[in-house]
Amino acid sequence: MRLTRRACLASLALAGPAVAQSFPTRPVTLVVAGAAGGPTDTIGRILAEAMGPHLGQPVVVESMGGSTMGPQRVSQARPDGYTILINNVGMTASATIFRRLPYQVLGSFAPLGLVSDAAMTVITRPDFPATTLAELLAVMRREGEGINLAAAGLGSAANLCGLLVQLAAGSRATVVAFRGTAPAISEVMAGRLDLMCDQATNTVPYIREGRVRALTVSAPQRLPGLPDVPTGAEAGAPVIAMSTWHGLYAPAGTPEDIQERISAALRAALLEDRLRRRFAELLTDPATEERASIAFHRRFLVEEVNRWRPIIQAAGAFAD
Repeated sequence: MRLTRRACLASLALAGPAVAQSFPTRPVTLVVAGAAGGPTDTIGRILAEAMGPHLGQPVVVESMGGSTMGPQRVSQARPDGYTILINNVGMTASATIFRRLPYQVLGSFAPLGLVSDAAMTVITRPDFPATTLAELLAVMRREGEGINLAAAGLGSAANLCGLLVQLAAGSRATVVAFRGTAPAISEVMAGRLDLMCDQATNTVPYIREGRVRALTVSAPQRLPGLPDVPTGAEAGAPVIAMSTWHGLYAPAGTPEDIQERISAALRAALLEDRLRRRFAELLTDPATEERASIAFHRRFLVEEVNRWRPIIQAAGAFAD
């Protein structure tokens, strides 16, 4: 007989600590909210490999393209800890960008801890008539929607960073959305689009080769890999500050002791030397022990939803 979701929750609650003591007894599925080969998929696979030994079972990665497919899959999964989600900052943006979602960002999930943080870079085509952020913002104010801003889909980290750039300029650009960052940055490198935001992980090789020009980074400090590129605050635009963070989630209703078991495995994995080396290669910082905690992630998720809501609403660009 197929159990209803309410019956599943009730049976797990009755099982209590005994469930967590035996959890997990089989592989755990980590659903990636992103396409195979993308940044979230890469982070997820590194994390899955590191978490497996701490859980005593393999963590199997299941990548799902699109920003809502993965979360929907996990929100509807049995809340027993065997299906969990990794998603990025776009998780909080989707609460506003999508006005009709099959799940609730602040109701359908149990946050388990943050995983990583990565800075964004603001880049332009190499022949763009601005060599500093101040010059870019001046051009944007002067030309308005004559400036083309590439974005990797509404609600993506690239899109959110682009909203901050427009906010700093006090002017709207024409946003050209793509499915993923690879085709977007290709158009900028080819000179057919003017600028975009993307993770330093993706842009640093092209910046070093001179195929794009970097004007600022969204981090609090300059990046070791780009020591000559100022932060938004240094360049006179402190509003350009954000992290492409990733977080781990279980379905709402997952017993708290199982949540703690998974969160403890996450925190242990983030201390592994191999994981930290691989994150460093991606210019990604592993979350601190505090940020990787359930309590911090719960608060942070609410703060981020509230941070991005007015920015997205002011831009007036929605996905549905």
